[in-house]
Amino acid sequence: MADALRKGAELVSGGLEPDGVAYEKGYFFRPTVLGRADHSMRVMHEETFGPVAPIMKFKTMDDAISLANDTEFGLAAYIFTNDLKTALRAAEELEAGGIGVNVNNVVDLQAPFGVWKQSGLGRELGHYGL
Repeated sequence: MADALRKGAELVSGGLEPDGVAYEKGYFFRPTVLGRADHSMRVMHEETFGPVAPIMKFKTMDDAISLANDTEFGLAAYIFTNDLKTALRAAEELEAGGIGVNVNNVVDLQAPFGVWKQSGLGRELGHYGL
């Protein structure tokens, strides 16, 4: 997040640890939205295991898919759209272990889940996880 802010991202929301006694023990971070992100920022091409959502404009679907795939990681990808053609294209072309279309979770406990590229090892859940 610090890298993105240094490179011109805008802190739209969050970005801090929550206050209060309930948060004194442990590690907590408020959900954060970064505007004006670009692909030079680490948050756009590394796995960020935290509640950080960088927002970046794109011109075409080709650009969006190319930018999303331009990483050595591939845990999960998400698309929110009301266009079925766009959803199917994203599901086919995004390089990730799970593709969420209009959902925020790609794991089904009854089915195996696997990743692409440098995100984890092999498959888990389903009979593979047993």
